[in-house]
Amino acid sequence: MSAHTLYDKLWQDHVVSTYDEGSCLIYIDRQLIHEVTSAQAFEGLRLSKRGVWRSSRNLAVTDHNVPTIDRDKGITDPVAKLQVETLDKNCTEFNIVEFGMSDSRQGVVHIIGPEQGITLPGMTIVCGDSHTSTHGASGALAFGIGTSEVEHVLATQCLVQKKSKNMLIKINGKVNAGITAKDIVLAVIGVIGTAGGNGYAIEFAGDAISALSMEGRFTICNMAIEAGARTGLIAVDEVTIDYYRNKPSSPKDGDWFAAERAWQDLHSDSDAVFDKILEFDAAEIKPQVSWGTSPELVIAIDETIPDPTNENDTVKKQGIENALKYMGLKAGQAITDIQLDKIFIGSCTNGRIEDFRAAAAVVKGKHIADTIKLGLIVPGSGLVKAQAEEEGLDKIFIDAGFEWRDPGCSMCLAMNADKLEAGERCASTSNRNFEGRQGYGGRTHLVSPAMAAAAGIAGHFVDVRDL
Repeated sequence: MSAHTLYDKLWQDHVVSTYDEGSCLIYIDRQLIHEVTSAQAFEGLRLSKRGVWRSSRNLAVTDHNVPTIDRDKGITDPVAKLQVETLDKNCTEFNIVEFGMSDSRQGVVHIIGPEQGITLPGMTIVCGDSHTSTHGASGALAFGIGTSEVEHVLATQCLVQKKSKNMLIKINGKVNAGITAKDIVLAVIGVIGTAGGNGYAIEFAGDAISALSMEGRFTICNMAIEAGARTGLIAVDEVTIDYYRNKPSSPKDGDWFAAERAWQDLHSDSDAVFDKILEFDAAEIKPQVSWGTSPELVIAIDETIPDPTNENDTVKKQGIENALKYMGLKAGQAITDIQLDKIFIGSCTNGRIEDFRAAAAVVKGKHIADTIKLGLIVPGSGLVKAQAEEEGLDKIFIDAGFEWRDPGCSMCLAMNADKLEAGERCASTSNRNFEGRQGYGGRTHLVSPAMAAAAGIAGHFVDVRDL
């Protein structure tokens, strides 16, 4: 029997048919739905007079447009309100379970899936959202799809896809104190670039990955798409299995033991062949801060902004110049000299309980800098919010001058009331720093929760390891 990668195993387990041109029809175990990319898909079903083939295999949630404060007053933006109300109506009509705005389980789609055990190891998982790669941390094949594909999965529970190549990224050794999953993945993207994973499914491995909690692993796979990959994957181990034990939708009793036995094989065989292998030394990774308008424009906290005159590639040189102009920065400027206006801790990248514990540990007994206009702390789900409040984390943040909000995508993207004004600069734990991502003219710096919290206290970026 030939050796297989984890990606190969997951793919082969779900192939329904293979076509001459190389594409395959694969079965989709679970589809997650939110209000932004689903309306046209449901309308397509109506126009074609089709129903949802397996409604129980779909779960919907409102997250992108929901307000994180004063929810009892409703949504004021008419477009956002329409999108949320349309999802409510569609889920009712097509008999799909939805975690609506008032549901205690509501939250960011890529956090509630694993949290509920809706996401499980060995599954194929899709969503009309690029950061569906998050779920690959569970040893699942998860990827984002377009609106027409959302409709196709609703109608057939299958999807036509072409298989990606295999890439292995190994993070060898142990990270130093103060280094998080966010730092690891930003450092990787800084080296391979946002196109480095194009055409690949990336499996993350090595001692530093195995040492991560599931929360950290979700962060790693969440940003695989920012490296250009179709999906990110991490092998199943005891950490994975313990995480899914007793989740609301996890298998129960005898089914659990059967699932646990099956999940033991969800790893790459020792002699599996990868199309590309990259290795990194975990000990060399430092706290990371993005300075430009792409996740690949990132440097360590003790470095300075790159000088475009030192770049020989004309395209890269122009990219650096454009980023410097948009971000209002100068070549050679120290990252620690960058003053900030707002802080955002949350999103599907860093909106889990572990993230808030790390941030709270930094701010406890301190106060946000007078120069910071707003410090937003936004849990990734209602359950994360409740757990954080039970642990007293909300009080720590509030006492430090931060705002404790309700769950949602919030300031990750400018589709709700939480956004940057033109020229404002934000330390953000989200996943993208494109021009206008957090608001027209807003300037985003990607960091870990601990780094964002420290920046909030200082008013500028600091090395969290010095605290």
